[in-house]
Amino acid sequence: MQDAFRSIGRLPWGYIALFNLAALTAFLLAMSLLFAPSAPVASAAKIEGDKRIAFSFDDTPRGSGGLISLEERPKIFLDAMKKAGIRQAVFFANPGRISAGNNGAATLAAYAEAGHLLANHTNNHLVLSQVSAARFLADVDEAEKWLKKQPTYRPWFRYPQLDRGGRNKAKTEAVRAGMKERGLRHGYVTIDGWDWKLETQAVRAIKSGRNIDRNALRDLYVETHVKSAEFSDQLARRALGRAPVQVMLLHDTDLAALYIDDLAEALKAKGWTIVSADEAYADPLGALSPKVDFAGGNKLQNIATARGITGNRWFERNEDKTAEALFRERILGSKVAAAGNK
Repeated sequence: MQDAFRSIGRLPWGYIALFNLAALTAFLLAMSLLFAPSAPVASAAKIEGDKRIAFSFDDTPRGSGGLISLEERPKIFLDAMKKAGIRQAVFFANPGRISAGNNGAATLAAYAEAGHLLANHTNNHLVLSQVSAARFLADVDEAEKWLKKQPTYRPWFRYPQLDRGGRNKAKTEAVRAGMKERGLRHGYVTIDGWDWKLETQAVRAIKSGRNIDRNALRDLYVETHVKSAEFSDQLARRALGRAPVQVMLLHDTDLAALYIDDLAEALKAKGWTIVSADEAYADPLGALSPKVDFAGGNKLQNIATARGITGNRWFERNEDKTAEALFRERILGSKVAAAGNK
């Protein structure tokens, strides 16, 4: 600022006389802005509002959960996603599960025709920690033969159970190199509410003849996944200092077909914007490859671990004891269940 005032002092007096008071004030204001410290690129308010989420579904085609029939489920699911404004989700498929009995090929065709994407989840849902790298990659190749013929195929791969080899670093690196050779990108997740656990408990209860309050089941499904999304949003801000596009992990289940529109509305009420899977995997987050001792879990957890982020890095309901207690209390209470089934 001192240099700026010296420059003013050196101007010819005749020129200075041309300035009226307003012009001189404007000039001094401009100079003060020029020499002021630069402002942050984005304000905290803008960052807080930048909550974007894409939906992904694993294990297509998946069996019935006992709440609706397999024949009805694809239409119910697609109608609910359309209502929710989910225009482009991604289904990570296991083509080896397709059979005449589950009408899997028609189900996947219906998802693709509606504009949703199909990607690789191995042919037969192999878990990397349980098989050799060679067998695992061969199963990936088998799935690719079927998937590459589909109109909405993407060269993305998601590990079943998010298992990338556990503590076997040699296996992890061998499969990672194999994916790179095949041109397959990691179809990571950042939000995981363990919907598979809720489905497992519901199926078990139905098979044993227990009463299930479907309203309570819907509420628990929605509440758990909204809380999981909010947790991951905060974890991202701690680990990255920004809000990336989040990818929610769900499964191709009765629960998703019945409650996905309720979940979407609840997320919107919390300030989330639903975006496409293509937009999600274009986020710079995809280029990060954190090195951790145990290769598994979701990407934000891995990044937070690798960067030594303190505090909780795991969603509280991703634990058997907690999830089972919630199901017993909220879904299987005899009086509540009876009322919910009227």
